[in-house]
Amino acid sequence: MNEITYLTSIALVRTLPCLAEPGKIIVVGKPGRDLSEVIPFLANLPGVIAYNPETLTLTFRRQPGFLTLYPDRIYITQVKDAQEGLELLKALTDAINATWERRKELVAAATARRAPRWLDILTLLPQTNCKRCGEATCMAFAAALLQHKKQLDECSPLASDSAYSDRRAALEAML
Repeated sequence: MNEITYLTSIALVRTLPCLAEPGKIIVVGKPGRDLSEVIPFLANLPGVIAYNPETLTLTFRRQPGFLTLYPDRIYITQVKDAQEGLELLKALTDAINATWERRKELVAAATARRAPRWLDILTLLPQTNCKRCGEATCMAFAAALLQHKKQLDECSPLASDSAYSDRRAALEAML
């Protein structure tokens, strides 16, 4: 393995039915090399929703679904078919190699990150239960935000009242 190419390929080893999206599959891949050295660098890329530096597990949000990396395996959810899975694994191999090539310019993540929970979001919402967003409660709106079924600007008080600007900024960073 040369200094730039970290990974030659990720083999598609298995597909599973995707319970979150009937008709789609989960792709399970096996990298040609342990990913332990590169995962901390990948953990600072955009789209990361969870990172555990102790177990070196990393989850990205993708549209649709999720991509989770472990040192010895990869899971990609909500994939159309095996062909799309192969394409995604190839693109991931390229992204890992590009990150490795630029590792001297990057900072390896050392602290854990976790995905926000609906309660984290709810505490920052106005909690007026005004229903202008189309949801019955702010709690339902928080859940819809996590599921990407709603956007922050659909909360009228948050969008229009400057008293909530700090909360909106925190929510934007969180989501």
